Amino acid sequence: MFPIHSKGVEVEYTFRTAPGASHCRGFNLRVFRWAQAMVFFIEKINKDSSLLPDVTLGYRLYDTCGTVGMSVRTAMSVLSQPLKGTEGSCGSLSIPLIIGDSGSTLSMAISRTLNLFKVPLVSYFASCACLSDKHNFPYFFRTIPSDMNQADALARLVRHFGWSWVGTVGADDDYGRTGIDMFTAAVSKLGVCVAYRVTIPKLPTKDRLREMVKTIRESTAQVIVAFAIEEDIQPLIQEIVRQNVTGKQWVASEAWVTSTLISTQENFVSLGGTIGFGIRRAEIPELKHFLENIDPLATPYNPFAREFWEMQFECSFNTTVPLTSTAELPRYERTCTGAERIGETDSIYNDVSQLRVTYNVHKAVYSVAHALHHLLGCQVGPAGGHCGDPQALEPWQLVQYLRDVNYTNSFGDTVYFDRNGDPVGSYDIINWQRGASGPVKYVTVGRFDATLPFDQQLVVSQGDIVWHGGKKEVPVSVCSISCPKGSRKATRMGQPVCCYDCVACTEGTFSNATDQGECTPCPEDFWSNVKRDSCVIKETEFLSYADAFGLALAGTAILGTVCTAGAASIFLRHRHTPLVRANNSELSFLLLLALALCFLCALAFVGRPSVWSCRLRRTSFGLSFALCLSCLLSKTMVVLMAFRSTMPGNQTARWFGPVQQRLGVFFCTALQGVVCAVWLTTAPPYPVKNTWLYRDRIILECHLGSVVLFCCVLGYIGGLAGFCFLLAFLARKLPDNFNEAKFITFSMLIFCAVWITFIPAYVSSPGKFTVAVEIFAILASSFGVLLCIFAPKCFIIIFMPQKNSKKQLLSKRTTK
Repeated sequence: MFPIHSKGVEVEYTFRTAPGASHCRGFNLRVFRWAQAMVFFIEKINKDSSLLPDVTLGYRLYDTCGTVGMSVRTAMSVLSQPLKGTEGSCGSLSIPLIIGDSGSTLSMAISRTLNLFKVPLVSYFASCACLSDKHNFPYFFRTIPSDMNQADALARLVRHFGWSWVGTVGADDDYGRTGIDMFTAAVSKLGVCVAYRVTIPKLPTKDRLREMVKTIRESTAQVIVAFAIEEDIQPLIQEIVRQNVTGKQWVASEAWVTSTLISTQENFVSLGGTIGFGIRRAEIPELKHFLENIDPLATPYNPFAREFWEMQFECSFNTTVPLTSTAELPRYERTCTGAERIGETDSIYNDVSQLRVTYNVHKAVYSVAHALHHLLGCQVGPAGGHCGDPQALEPWQLVQYLRDVNYTNSFGDTVYFDRNGDPVGSYDIINWQRGASGPVKYVTVGRFDATLPFDQQLVVSQGDIVWHGGKKEVPVSVCSISCPKGSRKATRMGQPVCCYDCVACTEGTFSNATDQGECTPCPEDFWSNVKRDSCVIKETEFLSYADAFGLALAGTAILGTVCTAGAASIFLRHRHTPLVRANNSELSFLLLLALALCFLCALAFVGRPSVWSCRLRRTSFGLSFALCLSCLLSKTMVVLMAFRSTMPGNQTARWFGPVQQRLGVFFCTALQGVVCAVWLTTAPPYPVKNTWLYRDRIILECHLGSVVLFCCVLGYIGGLAGFCFLLAFLARKLPDNFNEAKFITFSMLIFCAVWITFIPAYVSSPGKFTVAVEIFAILASSFGVLLCIFAPKCFIIIFMPQKNSKKQLLSKRTTK
């Protein structure tokens, strides 16, 4: 509380216990040092002629014993008992204002009470993010960053080191609960999972402590993030050390990362390498001298100094000294003289190597002083309004000036509050290190500054960090090992997303980074490699001459062509013999030409499909077989007409002479040519990449273009074959020693059987074997015609020339 008086007038400096307090639970050296530092800063301001000239600040220090009830009673006492100057002083004025409390829960209770009277509260150590809510705490300010910044910084620090499986420990108060909640929310967004959450009661039982340690020890999480003040986490740490739980990496919040109560050599076995965020520190000159020159018997009487003195030197003051202690201190046999020297002792009280919270106290005191300075020197009120009466100022008038505080202190730091009453989020990254046998050192290994661009906010000197066990390698804390390239993460049923199994990518997908959630499908013309970590161009497949199967079919087609040429040469050489002349040599040569074309068209089906080859395949196939069947049909008609002409008075033969035979072959073939022409002009066949039949390779094939026209071509060929078979079957028993009709019947029987079985085989054959089936049908049907029609004749011509005579041909068959 800061009363204002004219310079040179005595003011009240008092140290009091909280109203209604009897005994506190122990004496806190750290809090006592903060209180003494506050006195030191106030005295420096009172001696500063540039800040609050002609004004002296007074104070009243309370010990609230760290309880909510005492804190609220203290706030009410401040409001009901304003400070006063000495009797007869002039220009005295008192504005109630509280600096404190150190705890978030206590500050929340005090702030709610002060809200009713619009009295500002400035805390130096209450970091709970809930206090940033200006709707509930409109008059609250603080000089320690909000835990919102710390939770975000801790989450990013955890992610920076690659930890994805961490445990959390938090005190059972607003600081611990809110801190862990915010950390969990922030770290979850970064893909990190929380293995467990341990809450430390304010008064933990032994069974509860053992239960918490069991959770920590048995968890696979090797990293523990702890949000708690040193008093709350100390019992848990003691139980951890007692049970010799080691191998865990601790991440500390700013409340205990520089606590000398926790960072002892006994605890270092379990806590060595602890890392965390500490608030900014400063070197404050003359503070150590001030702390070490405290006088427990000085006026005004300071009961806290007496308690500290008795505890530090293990002595007791004479009972004549007034007894207003807040702590139940033990009585010592030795009597304190007040002349003992604090400088000869080593304790938390006079250790000024880590002035972090003390620096926040400095900012709080000087921020209030600057706000008072501007309030008293007001020329124009806030927002252009009127200034208040200096002799009747109200606490709420100071609030606006606190919001506008913006100054650079003697340490070069700019101090100001944002719209939530919070300072800028700035931390040092602290690492616990120790030499061979020396004390624990707090080594700064990085920083976090929320005012910088996002990618520059977190800076870590990773090479300077010493981890648990004195190691330099970053510890690993994951629920599941990292999934390598070529695999993906598969979450385990009922477990957090960080616990997963590594499943190899399926065929056609890949992952080229570790810990991929899903495998990426390869592009259409690509396929995954064996390792599934990249895509390669799919293998293209077609019936080529390089394949043994393709080469065999091509060889067979050429063999068929050679055989056809051989038969043609035999017929040509013996064209004047009765056998050749009796079989209509013109139609025979035309049929041999058609068969040669049938064999040769099979070669168009072998090789890489192209626009010209796809069109050539279908048209050459349709036309060559139409020509072949047209010739057979004409030959069959010749046989029938020839035998009918032997009947008396039958003139049928003259209507089916050579001209009519040529015209019949031409028209039958030309009709197929028309269908093929329509096919090529409307919807011709074209090459396609078949990627739907096989996933791992591309089948190069010819698309039919028009299925209807393809069926017309096949149907026409089938119609010619069927009609030819029917006529030949009718003429198979005509009385002739060499009846060609029966050979045509056999050839058509083979032809029809081949192409009937071709349909299911064609449909069921995959990939390039579809083309192979088609080639096989072409070759089989062609060989069937060649062997049935020409093989017997060639055999007689070459090996049985005696039967190649007119007499033999005209002789009747002998009937059984």
